[in-house]
Amino acid sequence: MSTAARRNDARCIFDAALRAVDPAAAIHRHVVRDGNRLNTDGQGLNLDRFENVYVVGAGKAGSVMAGAMESALGDRLTGGIVNVKYGHSTPLRRVEVLEAGHPIPDATGVDGTQKIVELLAPLDEDDLVFCLLSGGGSALLPLPAEGVTLQEKQAVTELLLQCGATINETNTIRKHISRVKGGQMARLAAPARLVSLVLSDVIGDPLDIIASGPTVPDESTYADCHSILEKYGLRDRLPATVTRHLEAGEKGTAPETPGPGDPVFCRTQTVMVANNRQALDSARTEAQKRGYNPLVLSSSIDGETREVARVYAAMAREIERYGDPVRPPACVISGGETTVTLKGDGKGGRNQEFVLATVAGIAGLERTVVFSAGTDGTDGPTDAAGAVADGYTLSRATEMGLDADACMNRNDAYHFFEPLGDLVMTGPTHTNVMDLRLLLVG
Repeated sequence: MSTAARRNDARCIFDAALRAVDPAAAIHRHVVRDGNRLNTDGQGLNLDRFENVYVVGAGKAGSVMAGAMESALGDRLTGGIVNVKYGHSTPLRRVEVLEAGHPIPDATGVDGTQKIVELLAPLDEDDLVFCLLSGGGSALLPLPAEGVTLQEKQAVTELLLQCGATINETNTIRKHISRVKGGQMARLAAPARLVSLVLSDVIGDPLDIIASGPTVPDESTYADCHSILEKYGLRDRLPATVTRHLEAGEKGTAPETPGPGDPVFCRTQTVMVANNRQALDSARTEAQKRGYNPLVLSSSIDGETREVARVYAAMAREIERYGDPVRPPACVISGGETTVTLKGDGKGGRNQEFVLATVAGIAGLERTVVFSAGTDGTDGPTDAAGAVADGYTLSRATEMGLDADACMNRNDAYHFFEPLGDLVMTGPTHTNVMDLRLLLVG
């Protein structure tokens, strides 16, 4: 088998994983209408019992998820609002779609969130709300706490992205400088019946972290925020109003987010409709169909991107030489979400940097291909989903005058892979269940 054929196999395996986590199909698996009876993951709802039925939400998959809800609910849907990333909207009939900034929140996102709050505020026990949450929901559901401006929240988000904080740590801070995150949207919707449908983009699928958990009990506290800021040395770099707000929370003079046992959650249900593991399982099936011996490492890979990449390169050498930990033709599959600590001013994302960090380690391995891409189709602040490389990539790059080490030091993977034609371009996939990494050894 040629290297080109293995590259094609990698892309086909990735595409199969995307199909497994299509948000519309996921919604229809968990929400089924039979006349005026609606089954939501085993719980029955009598639609005649409700005066109004609304759809709200935020995330990169929000528009497609809302379209599926329009199809499921039909004429019983009153209306709704969802916030999505710029370029991720699809035509809808009854639900208003607002495009907003991601990963840095913007004024349009604030306006959309305010409209959702105004929709929820007057609801009572005769109303039903479906909240659709997917990756990107934190940035796309911005409504800063009293006294905190959007610009200050943007500054905090940028600091957290740059320092290498995990998504769990980032969202813990976000929840405590927000009026809707960390269970506070459930507080706003009560006493209406609230059903949340969630597409997970977080390792382990913690409901209080996905989209910063606006409709579920919050396990984190202001004390946790203090620990995170100390860990990354950010306390003295925060805007003064944010510091004062978080300190007030630590002292108990600002209200804590609603936690487990809070009565605002007595009429809520949360359903996980798709996650990274489903994508990996489908990738494994597709790899088998294409003649590979698949090995799923984990759906929970995290840590510094380039360090994880070095392990992959070492594994490639081990498979080619010794047939361990899986015999060739091999396909090693993993998911999760690594982090990049920015040290340069280049362009790229964690998936592109992952592949770049393997290039030297797999150089000369004639049967090896490494592929990594984000399931949302966007890797960092770029138009690429990720990148692909093989044992010939380093020599091809050298012939073109490209310096892999220099690009790595600048965090400039994009401009390494672009002239090679090795960026993975998908456009918006309208789903988001973290990343998929593939190592193929023929």
